[in-house]
Amino acid sequence: MAAVAYRLQEQILGGLRPELRKRLRDIAEQARRGGETVLTAAPHLKPGTKLLRECQGHTHEVLVAEGGFVWQRQHYRSLSQIARAITGTRWSGPVFFGLRPRTAAPRKAGGKADAAV
Repeated sequence: MAAVAYRLQEQILGGLRPELRKRLRDIAEQARRGGETVLTAAPHLKPGTKLLRECQGHTHEVLVAEGGFVWQRQHYRSLSQIARAITGTRWSGPVFFGLRPRTAAPRKAGGKADAAV
């Protein structure tokens, strides 16, 4: 029944965008070959967009490029790699650059945060 509903919705509103169709085909091909599929939930930023973040008294500028990001004239595949290079610690890149809200760590009944695994 869900497939019929999807098909009707697709006919009325249109199907998936070509870039999403290509991405889904790539994921299916990776899975078919038994390879690890890499799924990203990063926001869709247009190439040419500049992201600014002030950290430790310095303003850091990141340029969104085709297939990644440029920071200090070096190409990176993810914002998280850049956030780690800036801070020296693991960060969610979208959170570090303010593209996604920071979520609170789960707390135990005693009020202390769970230890990192």
